[in-house]
Amino acid sequence: MSPDRSAEPTSSSREPALRRTPLADRHAALGAKTADFGGWEMPIEYAGGGVVAEHTAVRERVGIFDVSHMGKLAARGPGAVAVLDRLLTNDLNRIGSGQAQYSLLCNDSGGVVDDLIVYRRTDQDVLVIPNAANAAKVAALVRAAARDDDVEIADEHDARGIVAVQGPRSAQLLDILGLPSSQDYMAFADATWRGEPVVVCRTGYTGEHGYELVAPSRLLGALWDELLERGAGLGIAPCGLGARDTLRTEMGYPLHGQDLSPAITVVQARLGWAVGWGKPEFAGRDALLAERAAGPTRLLWGLRFVDRGIPRPHMAVTVDGVAVGEVTSGTFSPTLRTGIALALVSSSVAEGDTVVVDVRGRPAQATVVRPPFVPAATR
Repeated sequence: MSPDRSAEPTSSSREPALRRTPLADRHAALGAKTADFGGWEMPIEYAGGGVVAEHTAVRERVGIFDVSHMGKLAARGPGAVAVLDRLLTNDLNRIGSGQAQYSLLCNDSGGVVDDLIVYRRTDQDVLVIPNAANAAKVAALVRAAARDDDVEIADEHDARGIVAVQGPRSAQLLDILGLPSSQDYMAFADATWRGEPVVVCRTGYTGEHGYELVAPSRLLGALWDELLERGAGLGIAPCGLGARDTLRTEMGYPLHGQDLSPAITVVQARLGWAVGWGKPEFAGRDALLAERAAGPTRLLWGLRFVDRGIPRPHMAVTVDGVAVGEVTSGTFSPTLRTGIALALVSSSVAEGDTVVVDVRGRPAQATVVRPPFVPAATR
């Protein structure tokens, strides 16, 4: 949330100003409540709506999100794919031109520096979208890996913005704007809108059928305006990070800094499906292979509350009064009308077990489940 501003900072302690996306003025005009997210001033929810209404719009109709805070890193040159494949966990040779892939960048101990999406345009042109707070770190590590290769690493953070269009009516909205909508899941297409290039990606963070539109920053305001105008008849809603969080938690999608971190490994987070285990090289490979063979001491599980209560990160999880772990992400599920959480717990905990979460001093029972909490509609 926003830093404490109760005291006026002195010149020596003044915090750096939050960065703003190209849509900041649009958010203000829509009465958005904003907060600090990864050093960016981002909308949490909009006036007249609220998190539950925005969440429901995405599940039932269509919603749009400004996610321009996410990083945009381009790797170009004959060795672009090879450099990234040596660094990231997933196997880039599993996909071809026009396809996207979820992958992870790890440290030597197998902890997650960042999780990201890789868009393979051609063998010599790859777009990487890291998380906002980790974008500079990812750029530095990719540049270091490419030092001896014929690869140019370009930070395109300010040059491009991203609008996510998510929900069962998202394809219909893109059709109205004349943008391609028939791509397979985790694929993308190059298009033009008002004479400008737009990359239309069949990706998202909500579990719904949806797209992410990567466009020049100078075009983003007009694109946002037209999506809202042309989507009015479809029941469109502008959506903030509050709804984005409840939507992704219902899917069990991890959030870096909570469910993933340099101290939480890929194996513990159950993301082994995003690892090319047969690859000869990627950051953290030896540690992850060893942990996979030995078995992790803790694992990420879903918790569906039986008792009333809203779980939050760092709440203790116990079994028979014995601590077994803690909540990493937690919220009230607007779809299920109950509390749900992701929790990193001892590997002795199994699916179907009952655990107790300490919700601000009050014990609340929850059932251990395997996410998603609600069916995904992404495919």
